[in-house]
Amino acid sequence: MSDPKIAGTVASLMPRARAELAELVAFASVADPAQFPKSECEAAARWCAEALRTEGFQDVTVFDTPDGTESVYGYLPGPEGAPTVLLYAHYDVQPPLDPDAWLSPPFELTERDGRWYGRGAADCKGGFIMHLLALRALKANGGVPVGVKVILEGSEEQGTGGLERYAAQHPELLAADVIVIGDSGNFQTGLPTVVATLRGMTLLRVRVDTLQGNLHSGQFGGAAPDALAALIRLLDSLRAEDGSTTVDGLAADQQWDGLAYPEDVFRADAKVLDGVQLIGTGTVAERLWARPAVSVIGIDCPPVVGATPSVQASARATVSLRVGPGQDANEATRLLTAHLEAHAPWGARVSIEHVGMGQPFRADTTGPAYASMADAMRVAYPGQEMQVAGMGGSIPFCNALTELYPQTEILLIGLSEPAAQIHAVNESVSPEELERLSVTEALFLRNYARK
Repeated sequence: MSDPKIAGTVASLMPRARAELAELVAFASVADPAQFPKSECEAAARWCAEALRTEGFQDVTVFDTPDGTESVYGYLPGPEGAPTVLLYAHYDVQPPLDPDAWLSPPFELTERDGRWYGRGAADCKGGFIMHLLALRALKANGGVPVGVKVILEGSEEQGTGGLERYAAQHPELLAADVIVIGDSGNFQTGLPTVVATLRGMTLLRVRVDTLQGNLHSGQFGGAAPDALAALIRLLDSLRAEDGSTTVDGLAADQQWDGLAYPEDVFRADAKVLDGVQLIGTGTVAERLWARPAVSVIGIDCPPVVGATPSVQASARATVSLRVGPGQDANEATRLLTAHLEAHAPWGARVSIEHVGMGQPFRADTTGPAYASMADAMRVAYPGQEMQVAGMGGSIPFCNALTELYPQTEILLIGLSEPAAQIHAVNESVSPEELERLSVTEALFLRNYARK
């Protein structure tokens, strides 16, 4: 049901939302103490907790999770007999990568060309602000018609599973009739989208050793086995000539029959350089949302500046493998490990460290919550219908929630549309999307209370 008052209230709250997002983005809350002080995450968690208290939430708690990070919880009681909705976001962020590549400081929210730039602006501090805007709009227009639980994770980007383990130990804490994960995004700006599938992920660190120490490349090069060259050959074994992922024993021919992703649109979204081919086979949607994909996300080797003419004794890389819905991340981890151990050239010694893992996810889109969301999106995005898409990324917490609450509907929405460039330099959020999705969430909560 249309309600122009909700939209008007959200519009009036946008200046406050921008100011709050600026405060939250200012925390360099990267959940990796080797790179950033833990105090930044702790300060961000306490900012979120105070925001919940200001909105009247009860039982607001900042609690430790088993991976050494903190999560934030709060509960807002609803009317007698009303359903309970759990709203999720995470306050931790990816590292800024190269700060010099940012056009404005990564931890300083900056408006440019109609967008707000800053690390976490879309993924996922903006998601928390979206939840706040929706609740404020409802409170200003008759009240929040459902009970609301909010959970904010502090280590989603690290994939270390702290909140998952905590929830398993305290299953009553997050029990709800429906869960809204505010950590995905519309397929395109202005096209309202729920994400129904997520790829799972496994993360390994592989080390190759060939010598007791580095050697002079003139004196020993040509016969002494170079660990860096061995690592490069090993990593290359994970891809076919066309770029498809090739892990021994891992199926890579899954199909996707949902929303299509035209190749020209993808090339524009991904900013692929002219003349450079896409990798893999099948449709773009199959490659992104249904099939496994390996990425080398980090490698330890001498930098170009200051490098010496040496044969390297050791080399190390971090390898990420995404796996599609229907595949088991544990089995994928086993197969990837076996592949790396089997393909090392020249008898090089390979050691592997398992860093993290999350299972793929598939939602049931046939329940009343999805009907309520479709109605809300139709109003918040006039002339548009709700689209159902996949997402190539992973949110391991979704599977933990599915196992804990198998009867609970889970919906994924959020601000990470392609132009947001999450995980890259110059991440940004569209304030128009923040406004429309906040209206969407408010209308959804009202719709769902009436089901």
